[in-house]
Amino acid sequence: MSKKVVLVTGAAGGLGRAIVRQLIDQDMQVVAADISGEGLAELVTSLGDQGDSVLAHTVDLTDQDAIDELFQEISKAFGGLDGLVNNAGTCFMSEFPDIPPEEFESQMAINFTAAFHCSQQAVAQMLGRPGVKKIVNISSNGAYNFDVFDPPHYRASKAALDNLTKDLARRYARDKISVNSIAPAMTETPLFNVLDEETLQAAIAQMPHGAPMQPEQIAAWVGFLISPAGDVSSGNVIILNQGRDVR
Repeated sequence: MSKKVVLVTGAAGGLGRAIVRQLIDQDMQVVAADISGEGLAELVTSLGDQGDSVLAHTVDLTDQDAIDELFQEISKAFGGLDGLVNNAGTCFMSEFPDIPPEEFESQMAINFTAAFHCSQQAVAQMLGRPGVKKIVNISSNGAYNFDVFDPPHYRASKAALDNLTKDLARRYARDKISVNSIAPAMTETPLFNVLDEETLQAAIAQMPHGAPMQPEQIAAWVGFLISPAGDVSSGNVIILNQGRDVR
């Protein structure tokens, strides 16, 4: 049986790298996409012999033509797609009402619009493929938990992503395309660098285990959803936060 083909966006980041490793360990063929060509080269090198299971593609996901080119390459190389992990994202920290219009547009473009257009292309390549296909969107606790520090344009981008998850899950259920969101709380990635030390430590202190979650823990949940065990899960927003927000 040929390997399942899964696209991971934001693959060169902290969480992206963990997801790529997880899926390779599950014997997947991974298309690793990121705006950083240098980061992708480092990722492939770090994988050693497993790097043969990665097709790296440098892409700016805010550029529609670049997205088109990425999916054309996937179609040419593999004939279609079995999974998509919309992981690319960032968090801009300007506070309301002093959020510049260009920052708002960039926040939505990176966190939501890119995922929307990648999902459009992915669904087109998934239709007709055998088995249950998977889309996993990396959302955030910030989409619903208003006790944490996240700025409103970041929250809005992730809430929109969760809405897309539910719409596509319902729309394509009979086509055997499973769509879920994973909404992590504090996870130790390079995004920590956007926070000042006081805000970071206060956020970590809210975590019940007294420590942030690790990328490998989130990646394991992605791997579960991509695996056959995840076939029966669709339309869910899976909250990962050590029980912090239980009411």
